[in-house]
Amino acid sequence: SFLLVLDPRFSDIELREEEGIPTEKFLESCYAIVPVLDKLGPTVFAPVKMDFVGNIKKINQKFITNKEEFDTLQKIVLHEVNAGVAQVRNSATEALLWLKRGLKFLKGFLTEVKNGEKNIQTAL
Repeated sequence: SFLLVLDPRFSDIELREEEGIPTEKFLESCYAIVPVLDKLGPTVFAPVKMDFVGNIKKINQKFITNKEEFDTLQKIVLHEVNAGVAQVRNSATEALLWLKRGLKFLKGFLTEVKNGEKNIQTAL
């Protein structure tokens, strides 16, 4: 039931027709998930949380260098691709890739729990 209080929600993010996903709103929604990881199991989810927060921070560090230029995730990725740094370790693009994987993993886990799986290891 604690999942109901998540705010802001990803579903509330308004996509910009041509430009894509607003960076700031996306990061806010990601940060809102962090306390959920603590509630799920501070020990079991510690590595996931560390990875998750680290990737959020990498994207945010890129965003704050130029909030107007990098106001969408797509603009950040395109900038890094054009600069030839998208595949460099610790790039915002790499962080976004791992953040997406983390979100997908978390969604899968929560779906298992929602569908009645009581054993955390099995759900994972």
